[in-house]
Amino acid sequence: MHVSFALFADAANLSQEGKLNILGVFDAVQVANMPTMHPRATLVLRLKGNSSDVGRHTVALRWLNPSGNELWSSVGELDVGAAAPPPPNMPSEMDLPLIAAIDLPLDEVGGYTMQISLDNQVHANVKLQVRMGAPVMPASGMIS
Repeated sequence: MHVSFALFADAANLSQEGKLNILGVFDAVQVANMPTMHPRATLVLRLKGNSSDVGRHTVALRWLNPSGNELWSSVGELDVGAAAPPPPNMPSEMDLPLIAAIDLPLDEVGGYTMQISLDNQVHANVKLQVRMGAPVMPASGMIS
């Protein structure tokens, strides 16, 4: 199993058809003061696996500040069930989306890392740059 992609977004969901919908992808935030909390960031992972990945797997998340100190962590289990056999000549790859709403503690300015491990091996790092100050308005006065 491997991480196809990992990112922070404002929101994400799975449609009835199984499509992964992601809204408001970001890799930087601006804060007014420290320490603070970024409420309800959505961590979106797309894991890919095949028939050899059927079974239980450990997924661990570690939130590291710019100094490398762990501010938050969580460990859970992912149970990859056997899907129906694929039709002949079709790839047997499985899509395993994972969506987590997380409050992110922020204690200093700089680059933060969400470290993602599968079965005790680091598979991805999602970076978030944290800046201090008021948000900058575009020249047009509109924010998109």
